[in-house]
Amino acid sequence: MDQIALNWLVYLLSGSAVQLALLNLCRLAPIFVFTLVGGVVADRMERRRLLFVTQVVAMVLAVVLATLTILNLVQIWMVLVIAVGRGIVLSFNQPARQSLISELVPREDLRNAIALNSATLNLTRVLGPTIGGLLIATVGVAGAFYLNAASFVAVLYALALMRFLERATKVRKGSMLSELSGGFKYLAAHSTLRTLVVLALVPFVLGMPYMTMLTVFASDVLQVGGGGLGLLTACSGVGAVTGALWVASQAHRVKLGRLMLVGMLSFGASLVIFSLSGWFWLSFAALLWVGASQQIYMASNNALIQTSVEEEYRGRVLSTLFLNRGMVPLGTMVAGFGTSLFGVQATMASMGGALLVLALLVVWLSPTARDLD
Repeated sequence: MDQIALNWLVYLLSGSAVQLALLNLCRLAPIFVFTLVGGVVADRMERRRLLFVTQVVAMVLAVVLATLTILNLVQIWMVLVIAVGRGIVLSFNQPARQSLISELVPREDLRNAIALNSATLNLTRVLGPTIGGLLIATVGVAGAFYLNAASFVAVLYALALMRFLERATKVRKGSMLSELSGGFKYLAAHSTLRTLVVLALVPFVLGMPYMTMLTVFASDVLQVGGGGLGLLTACSGVGAVTGALWVASQAHRVKLGRLMLVGMLSFGASLVIFSLSGWFWLSFAALLWVGASQQIYMASNNALIQTSVEEEYRGRVLSTLFLNRGMVPLGTMVAGFGTSLFGVQATMASMGGALLVLALLVVWLSPTARDLD
């Protein structure tokens, strides 16, 4: 919801698509710089306290942006500075948030909890833009920002209610840099965990750019206009929610390693079918499949990582997963250049095929991955 309002504000202020791209860069760049540091801090600090601090800062940023907007003082550079601040907050918030899941539920329920968490996040992809658009039309952009700021009260209240078992805290004697290095050494020493982290990142380069390319498919391939684009985008979100809920229901019945690889193979195959389709309803069905299989693979991968990593290194290892947010723009750039040279269908079909090949290579070169549970 907030994302829609922020993009709308920037476009109102600048009328420039370049400024929209710059806004996204300002949000993503801090993630590359600070996410791994955020993982170290998540392993050093009490995670609920760290989450409390990050949410308070995020609420303050939301209030400042809303106030600047309603007073007509807001300028584009202010929005970009706030976007950088949000990126920094996210870099420290996400490793702590994901690490906290393992403290909230028993180990045997962890995979279900992670899948349900994925379902809620993807549900926001379906509901958020709709709510954001309605708010802009009724209470304006500033009203949407104030509502976002108010929503943090519920988050802070929920954090205040949480109670955890006492855990032995290891005394940290090393520097931040040495602990960051220690996290990389830990990954290097555990080949299976290292493979899982790679599989959490690389498919984002190959698979996720389809979201940006949907505009090109709707306009040039399927020729369904803006309404069709909205329907295609919602399709992917509905599929993702369905896939995550299915993983939550099946998590105790199947080996997660096999589920992850099947999800990745299905992700690549459905992406190829969507890319080559010139019929809207086939594309519609394929996108449901793309969203579902993407979540099956991601939720399974995340659950395997969380159950494989030692508590001492959990924040640092999970922080590497959020580098995938930077993988998407990289893949989108590749898809953009490919589209200009070979066309959008050939480009995205090739990227989906590469995803299929990657999954097959993992099955061949890392057979132990299939039996992970």
